[in-house]
Amino acid sequence: MKKYLTFFTLLIFLTTFQTTLFANEHSTPHQNFQAAIIIDDFGGDVKGVNEFFGSKIPITVAVMPFLKNSKEQALKAHELGLEVMLHLPLEPKKGKKSWLGPNPITSDLSHEEIRKRVTAAIESTPHVAGVNNHMGSKIVEDEEIMRVILEVVKEYDLYVIDSGTSGKSVIPKLAEEMNIPWSIRDTFLDDTHSSSSHVHQQMMKLAKVATKHGKAIGIGHVGVKGTETVKGVKSALPHFKEKGIEIVPASHLLQTKIEENPEKFWQSE
Repeated sequence: MKKYLTFFTLLIFLTTFQTTLFANEHSTPHQNFQAAIIIDDFGGDVKGVNEFFGSKIPITVAVMPFLKNSKEQALKAHELGLEVMLHLPLEPKKGKKSWLGPNPITSDLSHEEIRKRVTAAIESTPHVAGVNNHMGSKIVEDEEIMRVILEVVKEYDLYVIDSGTSGKSVIPKLAEEMNIPWSIRDTFLDDTHSSSSHVHQQMMKLAKVATKHGKAIGIGHVGVKGTETVKGVKSALPHFKEKGIEIVPASHLLQTKIEENPEKFWQSE
């Protein structure tokens, strides 16, 4: 009798184990993975703008200020339900000044002029929710200048994304200190010579970061290769769906002190 009981106990265990294993192998993908796709350099008459607007991909639109179509494209993005950011041009260590567009933030400006230019850029961009840097490898390492910029960002209750143009950026440190919601770019999706296949591969890298860490931020661009970026992003969407990665606005993926200390949410500082 004991032999039969042992046999049936073992049989039940093996059946349960196989059922659980099968369920795990064929279960619905994790649904809490999130990724933001920020597309920089909106504002001009360049390739990829109309294609992204027509794609129904929930990108975050980063608009260069003071360009011919900056206001119009920010309004269009908002109309389509897309989050709008200010793509603030900052001086790099190398590169042409012409790449920065009108009224950039450069190291030769007074603090008063920097504040004036950042304020004007924010106020010229309808429905702006956050700011990220266009170029800026020189400025993002300068704590004094970045503090002035972020003071204005805080005044307008915006978030900041570090585009990751310098490994020595002080943006995370200052944003944390000043209690400004912030995050950092994980992956660049393209470059000036990108093909759609390259963008697709970069999207795969973004997906890996999202599934490993729960969230990820990728940055692509409209421009000379803008249509290639659109194609590459589109081609990767089935993979994102398969992995259960939801594409969300950049504001959904921010680091804040409220998140880190939720029990202190209602307490004043």
